[in-house]
Amino acid sequence: MTRSNIRLRRRAAAAAAAGLLVVSVPVGTAWSEETPSPSVSASPTASASASEEFPQLTPAVARQLDRAVRQVMDDARVPGVTVGLWAPGKGSYVRAFGVADKSSGAPMSTGLNMRVGSVTKTFTVTALLTLVDQGKVGLDDPIGKYVKDVPNGDRITLRELAGMRSGLFNYSMDPDFFKALTSDPQRPFTPQELLDYSFRHPVQFQPGEKFEYSNTNAILLGLVVEKASGRPLAEYLERNVFEPAGMNHTFLPHNAAFPAPHAQGYTDQTASGKTENATYWNPSWAWAAGGAISDQRDLRIWARVLATGTLLSPATQAERLKTEPSNLPDTGYGLGIFDAHGWIGHNGSLPGYEALVVYLPEPKATLVVLLNTDTNYQGSEPSTLLGEAITSVVTPQHVYSLPAQPAAK
Repeated sequence: MTRSNIRLRRRAAAAAAAGLLVVSVPVGTAWSEETPSPSVSASPTASASASEEFPQLTPAVARQLDRAVRQVMDDARVPGVTVGLWAPGKGSYVRAFGVADKSSGAPMSTGLNMRVGSVTKTFTVTALLTLVDQGKVGLDDPIGKYVKDVPNGDRITLRELAGMRSGLFNYSMDPDFFKALTSDPQRPFTPQELLDYSFRHPVQFQPGEKFEYSNTNAILLGLVVEKASGRPLAEYLERNVFEPAGMNHTFLPHNAAFPAPHAQGYTDQTASGKTENATYWNPSWAWAAGGAISDQRDLRIWARVLATGTLLSPATQAERLKTEPSNLPDTGYGLGIFDAHGWIGHNGSLPGYEALVVYLPEPKATLVVLLNTDTNYQGSEPSTLLGEAITSVVTPQHVYSLPAQPAAK
């Protein structure tokens, strides 16, 4: 039995959740100083560690957040969402809203396993950076040193891949790839097949010339991790990223297996264009760029680990956080990490699911949003709309916002 299978068997079912409805919320002042209520949260609070728990946010702020979340759900027709917000000395807000399964009406819960899309990129790049710290790779090594036949492979560096500045075409934007995925969502894809979709296109620009988000970059970095470490990416992540961070419910699956309990996921990225259930679509097509599974508890841990660099040397973390300007307003991108209006972390989207995992350094605030749809509303991803609504209430000087990116973000 593989280590991942052992972990699947350890998973236990987790708890209940809450409702729907509502109205828009005025921008509030951050972190009200009223006396916290002893019983605001609708769902059990997940812990980042056994010793760290916060009082709940004040009833007034919690009510504002409830209205904000429900308004987005109503507007964007989000079936279910979980929200976790924690800040030392200020309080916590942990909620589950709506349904995990539209057919059965089973409620959403903070204990569910979820597909996290491009939050996976933060895992993959962290794995790469641990190898930098071990002296096994260099950020300014050309990708051609590790992977053959990459266009401009003698010039594109690992740094440029991690920073989304390679110029390589994003394979998930290829029409033939989209047709192959949606015509047979259970089919497995190899990393080389994904690269083939990219490499049939000319480079979009010269290395380092500008920022352009591309899943191709993360696939290549996953292959670098495998070659430099001598281990499969999933195994290296488990031993060198997830276990050291204390994340027991996070892994990169080998197939479409999805441990219970999990939410059903709904997408309109389908061959018919109609909304369908994408829960068991094989995530191999996203692999190192977007294939991971996690839960709220682990992502609460990860938001801080990622932003503060506890798995890396200070020098390497400093390189990671050099967030050069992107083509997105008031947003920078470092090495597999966004800085969006001060919130550091990453979003994630793939058919059926979205995630937002971010950390605001000054108040040491963590925000984790997980939902079971990726269907855009008026051109925006629902995870971004939720992040914006929540941060407008609690951190009006740092309102999270991020325009939609290409598929499997």
